Amino acid sequence: MAETDYDDKSVKIVTKPIRSENPVLIEGFPGIGLVGNIASQQIIDELKMAYVGSIDSRHFPPIAVLYEGLINMPVRIYESEGRNLVMVVSDIPINPVVSYDISRALLDWAKGINVKEIVSIAGIATMSEERKVFGAATTPEMLERIKDKVEVFQMGTISGISGSIMAECLVREIPAISLLGATQSQNPDPRAAAVVIDVLNLLYDFSVNTESLIEQAEKIEIEMQRLAEDVKSTEQQSTPRKEFPMYG
Repeated sequence: MAETDYDDKSVKIVTKPIRSENPVLIEGFPGIGLVGNIASQQIIDELKMAYVGSIDSRHFPPIAVLYEGLINMPVRIYESEGRNLVMVVSDIPINPVVSYDISRALLDWAKGINVKEIVSIAGIATMSEERKVFGAATTPEMLERIKDKVEVFQMGTISGISGSIMAECLVREIPAISLLGATQSQNPDPRAAAVVIDVLNLLYDFSVNTESLIEQAEKIEIEMQRLAEDVKSTEQQSTPRKEFPMYG
């Protein structure tokens, strides 16, 4: 299958050849509200992106993901050649212990396919009920592009794998932006994902429909919550909590 590979002791990336030239890479790993995961999967489905490969690690929980009866890898890579777009979506949380290894591997691979820029999608906890997107960037030029479409994240931290990826982009001088959908709880929040997609539609002219996300919000919340609980249960059974504190 693969002609584009990355393999070290802890992370393996295997894909078909990436045909896009200087693609935009968007990543959506689970975090608060599962905003990155939900938004990325909606974009993949709406744009009918092609599955091209996966990321695997011995640090991932031993789990396979089912979708309409078919087995899927938990961390998948998709491409839309016509849009020069590559997306990475994950159905499992990334252990903070290995976030650096995953982000380093992803950026090594991204360099290898000559990405133009990277977009990191995540959630951010707020007390307000207002639906908004906070934004940050690695360069003044990228910040200029988003400042009229988001509320600029003036001060704070971006945690987890998204923060690690943004820091790695800064070090490697890869233009990148972080889009953080405001959410009020840890529960899956399709509505927060929808407002992030609205910003991406403006930035990249995707025209991705978010109405289905809103209409199916309750169903999505239940399904994603069930997946999160399955992953947590598997992780607790296979690994002592004191060594891998993924959930606390």
